[in-house]
Parts: sequence; C-alpha cells; structure tokens
Amino acid sequence: MTSVAGVAGRLSLVRALRRFTVRAALPEPLAALDELVMNLRWSWHPASMDLFEAVDPALWASCQQDPVRLLGAVSAERLAALSRDEDFLGRLRSAADDLHRYLTEPRWYQQLDGSLPGAIAYFSPEFGITEVLPQYSGGLGILAGDHLKSASDLGVPILGVGLLYRSGYFAQSLSADGWQEERYPPIDPYGLPLTLLADPNGAAVRISVGMPSGSTLTAQVWKAQVGRVPLLLLDTDVEDNDEVSRQVTDRLYGGGADHRILQEVLLGVGGVRAIRAYCKLTGSPAPEVFHSNEGHAGFLGVERIREFAIPPSAIPPSADLPSAVSPFAGGSGLSFDEALAMVRAGTVFTTHTPVPAGIDRFPRELVERFFGGDNAAPGVPVDRILELGAETDPKIFNMAHMGLRLAQRANGVSRLHGAVSRDMFAGLWPGFEPDEVPIGSVTNGVHAPTWVARELLELAAEQVPELPKDATGLRAYGKRSSDRTAPDAMAEAVWTLRRRLRERLVEEVRRRTRDSALHRGATEAELGWVSKLFDPAVLTIGFARRVPSYKRLTLMLRDPERLRALLLDRERPIQIVIAGKSHPADDSGKALLQQMVRFADNPDVRHRIVFLPDYDIGMAKYLYWGCDVWLNNPLRPLEACGTSGMKSALNGGLNLSIRDGWWDELYDGANGWAIPTADGVSDSERRDDLEAAALYELIEMQVAPRFYDHAEGGVPLRWVEMVRHTLASLGPQVLASRMVCEYVERYYRPAAEAAGRLAADSFAGARDLARWADRVHKGWPLVRVVHVESWGVGDTPELGATLRLRAEVVLDGISPSDVDVQAAYGRVDDTDTLHDITRIPLSDVDGAECSDTLGASHFFEGDIPLERPGAFGYTVRVLPVHEMVSSPAELGLVTLA
Repeated sequence: MTSVAGVAGRLSLVRALRRFTVRAALPEPLAALDELVMNLRWSWHPASMDLFEAVDPALWASCQQDPVRLLGAVSAERLAALSRDEDFLGRLRSAADDLHRYLTEPRWYQQLDGSLPGAIAYFSPEFGITEVLPQYSGGLGILAGDHLKSASDLGVPILGVGLLYRSGYFAQSLSADGWQEERYPPIDPYGLPLTLLADPNGAAVRISVGMPSGSTLTAQVWKAQVGRVPLLLLDTDVEDNDEVSRQVTDRLYGGGADHRILQEVLLGVGGVRAIRAYCKLTGSPAPEVFHSNEGHAGFLGVERIREFAIPPSAIPPSADLPSAVSPFAGGSGLSFDEALAMVRAGTVFTTHTPVPAGIDRFPRELVERFFGGDNAAPGVPVDRILELGAETDPKIFNMAHMGLRLAQRANGVSRLHGAVSRDMFAGLWPGFEPDEVPIGSVTNGVHAPTWVARELLELAAEQVPELPKDATGLRAYGKRSSDRTAPDAMAEAVWTLRRRLRERLVEEVRRRTRDSALHRGATEAELGWVSKLFDPAVLTIGFARRVPSYKRLTLMLRDPERLRALLLDRERPIQIVIAGKSHPADDSGKALLQQMVRFADNPDVRHRIVFLPDYDIGMAKYLYWGCDVWLNNPLRPLEACGTSGMKSALNGGLNLSIRDGWWDELYDGANGWAIPTADGVSDSERRDDLEAAALYELIEMQVAPRFYDHAEGGVPLRWVEMVRHTLASLGPQVLASRMVCEYVERYYRPAAEAAGRLAADSFAGARDLARWADRVHKGWPLVRVVHVESWGVGDTPELGATLRLRAEVVLDGISPSDVDVQAAYGRVDDTDTLHDITRIPLSDVDGAECSDTLGASHFFEGDIPLERPGAFGYTVRVLPVHEMVSSPAELGLVTLA
C-alpha cells in the first residue's frame, strides 16, 4: 500500500488548462492605482515606481518590480490599510494628476506649425518597452520601444502595431559545460499590463485573415498603453482557431519559413485590420502615414492596396473599415496602380540590416498561395503582388524589396548604414549612382528616461537647479567645470557617482553569477569565490548584445594569454562583464558563447570576467549604469547602428568601439576610443588578429592608464574630463527624442502631405500620377539621346571658362514636360568613368509651341562651369519628372547618352 506521505511527496501530474492572475479588488480610494499600473509610463517614471514600492516594499522586490504582479499578490488587508493612509493617498493623487497632465497637455508636436498627420501607424515584429512585457529579442525591439516612448513624450500621435507572443523570445540559461539552453515560460496576458480590446457589449474584438487552405486565421487584439501611445498586439490563441493556428503567435522568431510567413501576414494584413477595428471602436483618426520598422510588416502595404481597390459600395457595415471611410482608410475603387501610388505616398520603410542574409526571403509560390486563388482580392492581381518582392532569383520573394517598392520614403539607421543600404539595394534602381538611390538615414537614438540612472539625473538637477529633472539636464551636467562649479567639486561628484553605480553593478553580477552557477550544478559550498567576484575599484568593461558571428563576441579571445594578462595586471587590472543571447537555431553562435563561458569558468580569471545569462532590459540597465567602458567590435560595416553604446554614454560610460554604425559619425577623438580596422585585409582570420591586437593595445596603453591615473584625492581627472565631454557632446545627439523629431520633419510630415495631395478631389492626384507613370513606362524604351555637342571654350579649355552644351533627345510618346534632361560632369579617370559628379538641368529650347510635340526630336541646352583643373568629362542623361515623385530615381528609369 502506498503511504500517505509518499502520495503527498509526489509531483502533481495534473496540468492547468489556463492560467489567470487573481488579485484583490482595489478599495475605491485606491482606484487610481489601476490606471497608473496599466499605463506603461510608469516604466520610465521614477515617482510612479516609488509609489508602487510604498505599497509593500518587500513584496515589490520579490515581484521584480512588476506592478501587475504586485497588485496580484498584495493582501486585501494591506490595501485596506493603504486606503486609510492619508500620506499614501496624497502621493497617489499627485501621481494620478501628473499622469493626467502628461496625457492631455500640449507637447512638442502640438506646437508645430503647418500640416501634420493626425495619426501615424508604426509596425514592428517586436517591442521592448519593459522586462515586464517580454515581447522583444534585441536591438530592433528596444529601438521600437524607445520610439514609442519618445513619441509619447513629444506628443506625436503614433499607434503601435505588433504581435503578442505567448512565450516571448526565450529565457536563456547555461548547461554545466557552458552550452546555451532555452526555456519558453508561458506568458499569461491577463497578468500583464494589457487590456483586451472589446466592443461596448464586452465581446472581444476579433480580426481575421484568409489562409491558403481556404480556412481563416482569427486573432484577438490586446492593447498596451505606452504613455500617450496605444500599442495593439495581435494574438491567435483563441478558440476560433484550430490547434495549429493557435500557435501562430507562440514565439518571437521561432519556426521555419512557413511559420514566419504566417506571422508576417498576420502582422501586416491583420495589423491594418486591427487598426481599422480600433479606430472604429474608439473614434480615433485613421492613420495617414504607415511606418514599417523592417520588412517583417511589409504585407501591410498589400492590405492597404486592397482597401483602396475596394469600391465603397462593396463595404458591408460590419467590415473592419470605419463606417465613415476617410481617404486614408481606403474603400475608393482605385485601380491597382492608383492604389499603389496612394500607399507609396503615405508609407515609410526603415531597413535595419546591412547584409542580404539579414533579410526575410520566402519561396515565391508560398507568397502566391497566400494572396492568390481563393485569397485573391478583386483589383489586386497576385502577379502584381509578386512583382513587389521580386529579386535576382525568380523563385524568391524578398520582403525588403517589397518594403522599398511600397514606400516612397525609406531610410537606414545611421549615416554609414544609409550609405551601405544605398549600395546594397542599388540593383533596384539600375543606371543610378549609389548616392542617388532613394534611401536616406535617421540615426537611431535611445530613450534617456528609461536608460539613464536616476542618480545621474538628480546630480544634474542639483548642479543646475533651473533645468528640468530629465535627460535635458545631461548637457549641463557634462559642461566644462569652469562653466558652473569648481573643478574639484564637480569632478569629485562625477567620480563618486560613477563609483556608486559600479558598486551596484558588482552586487548584481555576484547575485546573477551565483544563481547561474547553482543552475549549472554547483553547490553552495563551492561558491565562496562569488563573494569576491569583481571589485568596485577596478576598471569595468561591458560587452552585451546578440551573438551573431559578425558581432565577434570572441574577438577578445584571439590571444587568450594577452587577455589574461590584462585581467590580472597587478597595477591596472580590468574586469569584463559579458551577456547576450544566440538565436536558438544558430549553433555557430552558441559555440562562440560556449567558448567565452569556458574561458570565464577558469578559476584563474573567473573573478575578473563573467558571462551573465538571460540578457534583458532589467539586466541591461545595471550594465549601462555601472560599466566604465562599453566595448563593441563588429566586423565593419556590418552593424547598422547599435544603440547599447549610446545608453552607456548617457550614463557616463566611454565607448571603445570599431567605427561602425552610430560611432562612425559621432566619435570625435575625445569621447572614447576607436579601434582601428583592417578594412583592406581580405583574409578574415588575419583581419581578426590585427583588430584584436589593436584592441589589446588600446586597453593596455590608453584606456587603463587613464582610468588609474588618480590625482590627489583619488579622482582620475583626465578620465572624468572624458566622461563630462561625452555627456556634453553625445548627450543631445543620441536621444530618441532627436530621432523621432527627425522622422516627423523629414518623413512623416512629407508623407502625410504627399498622401493628402493624391487623395484630394476624390483621388484625382493618385489617378493623374498613375496615368503619368503608365505613359512614361510604356514610352521609355524609345527615349534616346541622339546627339550632344558643346562649344564656347576653344581648343584649350581654361579654369573658369563656361562650356555650352546642347543635347538632342527623341521623346516618342512622352512630352518634354515629363522629363528632366541633365548634364552630369566631373573628374574623369583613364577608363572615362566620372567621379565627384555634379548634375545640372538643361533647358528645353524648343519653346512652348513645341512642348507637346510627341515622337520628335527636342533640344535642351545649358552651361557647365569649368571649376576644377585636370581631366574633365561630361555626359547627358534623361529622367522622368513629376511633381508628386519624391526622387529622380523613384521610377527606376534613366536614359544615358
């Protein structure tokens, strides 16, 4: 017979079908707590965090500072006591009033002049808002989260759209031998700061997307409120779906191509339909601009084409489109080309990858199954959709190519990445120079209130009381000491703060290292060394990011003995904290991670170098706050931007980085160190050896000596001066507020204006543009420059002279008003290739009486100044031109002489 004790000691085999978070009802005096908790502004608002801590300090710590968990765990007795605590109630009223002012008062955007979009939709496959909402994997998601937060702070009317992943990305741990292990803990949406989008009767709002099999994929919509910005997250774990369909939103970046395209169709097509449902339900304005953060959401453009192609009479009252359809919500019966013109005008596309391998590419027939056959929409032929994603391989559909073809405005995420992108995608605009490819750049930024240590902002406000207590104080905090206070006093304050933040990091490193070691099989008796892990007085270097091969996690291990010597130097030691996740399917990345862990496990160095598993927002903050130096050594130019070094810089960390991404444009020689690159070396092993040697040399000869060069009183004055210069020079430039302002002025406003002009007068502009583009495309094969002659400089051209140029151009079927004839001139090499090109328009000399003559020669003239000595050359080219075309290269048409 089985004993009662034996039965009681067994693990239960009964599994719950569903998880719920049950919490005590809030007494009426505490009702405002719910509003504060459900608006994610608390994640970057210290006063709200302090209020939550006051509810129950011990419980707040045990809940990992998650206010939803806090309210789910706090006792009814404690809530009753708080409801009678006048001091707490006063703080609660103050916090609630502050949130209401934040949500309603005019901000930067409301003070701008001119026409502005009433709403902007921002699509991303991941959003890193807070570790409490684990819907991100790395930089793309963190950037998207910072974009929404800064848009909220600035009052920009953005509406975010993404997916709700029931297992997030993954939780990382290490095996005994240092191999990455993945866990996918289930996420209970009801235990997150989310609300289910429901109609006035309380029924959950559902959207649906047609599937290739003739079935329907259904999703419900959760809303996270990010300050002033609503974030809609689609979730397929609903009873309307079969078991396979319920798993579409199971994991971020999980599964193969079939699974990924399901997610991306849901994000793009379903995301637009979720917006329509949300706008109809809430009365919010329909977005005029759609911003696709990478190509994952590219199918949003296909759905919008479908909307514009639907005749108004075909829209049933129950459709996802608003009942009062605005010009930007579609339902206008446009042709495919007219709808495409409308979509392009109002779409912004941001690419984040500098390598073709980083782009989502699907088999062409897979895309055809989703948008052809039973899923084909009237007026939206599947072959036209397939053209949008065409690339060199006719069997492949390229999501980045579709994103670029569906957006009139596109950008990379740093100046260098913009140049790399123009070169990488130049094939989409044949005949144009890379600098003419219509891809600009907006350098990424970071949301300072999220990432800057509170103590730093408080010190800035203390030193300069008239400044507000937010990131704007950083600039004054970083000013030269002679500006506001005595050198010694300011330097000592800076150094004392840096020491305090380093001590906090050391405590966190020890805690996490102990937890990881226990998970890997160590016993408490073996972990006495952890109490001496790291030293708050030692130069601390941080390296934390994803672990693809190009980021070169193990570059520091190229010469293990030299690294060991730097770690254990008696006079100037260093300590290195490392973190990062490798994609679950990337065994090569896991092998690099294991190599690093095994080196750090060595008893000789383990007190000076550590790998911390499960890198997330919560861990990242400690690293950004406490590291003296932020190390970044990607293979240039394969990092698009990289923002972790920005966050470190805002906390007084100095960057030690390859000049890639943002560091290429913002390094000034005094705000950190640039690791020399061996760009011309084709042998990758030799290149890594050379750049690793340069890294060791910089640390040994420059970084460590400056850190340990203490003046009287123990303050390294030259180091502190670099810290202050970094805050002053980089602070304003690395902020996400600067980034969002650039998007508004350079992309959102022009996109809204262009879409508005095309939509005016029942889409007269869109119809005119489509007709013009069709006429030009049909007639372009016959456009040719038949003769060019020049005169005016004699037999020996001299500097300062003017060359008169005349070109005869045949325009069969195209009017002279449809083209821009240009002279392109500059320095010429031995192969007659032009360099340093200048382009000027040539004037139509035939006069108005001939301007509409088709199928005949037309003459264009202009003057070329001879402004530089040496070999000189010129040519003539013809481009299509229209007032609604944003770039000469937009149609991809050019004829050269």
